[in-house]
Amino acid sequence: MNKNIRKTGSIKIYLLLLLCLQAQELLTQNFKAEQKNYIRVRNAYQEKENVLKREFLQAGLSYPPSEVFIRIFKYERTLELWTRSMKSDSFKLFKEYKICVLSGELGPKRKQGDCQVPEGFYYVDTFNPASSFHLSMRINYPNESDRILGIKGKLGGNICIHGDCVTIGCIPITDNHIKEVYLLAIEARSSGQNKIPVHIFPARFKDGTQTLQNYSQNKKLNAFWMNLRTGYDYFEKYKKLPIIRVAKDGKYQFN
Repeated sequence: MNKNIRKTGSIKIYLLLLLCLQAQELLTQNFKAEQKNYIRVRNAYQEKENVLKREFLQAGLSYPPSEVFIRIFKYERTLELWTRSMKSDSFKLFKEYKICVLSGELGPKRKQGDCQVPEGFYYVDTFNPASSFHLSMRINYPNESDRILGIKGKLGGNICIHGDCVTIGCIPITDNHIKEVYLLAIEARSSGQNKIPVHIFPARFKDGTQTLQNYSQNKKLNAFWMNLRTGYDYFEKYKKLPIIRVAKDGKYQFN
């Protein structure tokens, strides 16, 4: 009797898991379909999908990607798009995009209205197919670290990667380039990647060390950058994303 009860319970759990997986698959499929209801997204697919397929093939990458990862360097004004397939456990660089303009200076965003581009470890939390800046993807600024280290209640928000070439704290890469990044992010989301990571650094720590040394008198800022560098170095070494947590003092902790 007990064996039959355990067997019945196991079957119910299996069926429940199966239903959850089916529901998740349906949600991801619906996401892509919903995005394609917007003319700008449909146009991006018509204009860019075959181009991207060809470029992925030439780069020896699988299309569509299972996951994407965005890495941004403020000093170099560069946005890197990395991809990963189901057959690989590490990311490979697909393309670099030029950030056409940046506001503020090197250093994190700590309050509303400072015109700063954030620095730290984020993820895309909103897709906007009808953005005032063609297409946009909002990051989850302020994150937990920002809320601890920034000015309480006055942190600002709505920081996006978007088209056009204007900004007050966002990351614009022109309409032409946002079509590619946005499309690939849709494909990754549709493959089941619920959170697309976005890591934002002041500069490439290897090449931009001299640049960052200009800020050496600011011990607090340098300590923050050295904390970011731990996550940067991990990805540089392994081409895998570190597991990131935030300590009570706002510092990032890595696996």
